[in-house]
Amino acid sequence: MMYFQALIHKDQDSSFGVSFPDVEGCFSAGETMEEAVANASEALQLYFEDQAEIPEPRKMDELVNLPEIKAELAAGAVLVAVPYMWLSGKQVRVNVSLDTAMLSAIDQAAKAHGLNRSAYLVSAAQAAMNFKPAERH
Repeated sequence: MMYFQALIHKDQDSSFGVSFPDVEGCFSAGETMEEAVANASEALQLYFEDQAEIPEPRKMDELVNLPEIKAELAAGAVLVAVPYMWLSGKQVRVNVSLDTAMLSAIDQAAKAHGLNRSAYLVSAAQAAMNFKPAERH
């Protein structure tokens, strides 16, 4: 998984806007900071699906020393690391150990959401990572 740095800013009477210093032309937004970060991950997925090459993202330490980034931060923007991962579509069987009560709770929650155990665990992991995979076309 790679992490691209995103600038999140909010103008008065607007949504939170997202831009990526290392990905020119990729933008997103959200009504809340959390939604903006989640939408930023999806924006990266959609932006890169048509790209032949994916640029190597710069580290946050490098970006915060650039004059244009310093100016954005001084104006109230925040810099956050947004995960980028393209799903290969290849499934791999894994073995995990869980407490029996936890396994039962997971199975009940999966059933309530209309998912099998594996799909539910993947969904929970994606939510924990603020990762919204782009739909394959």
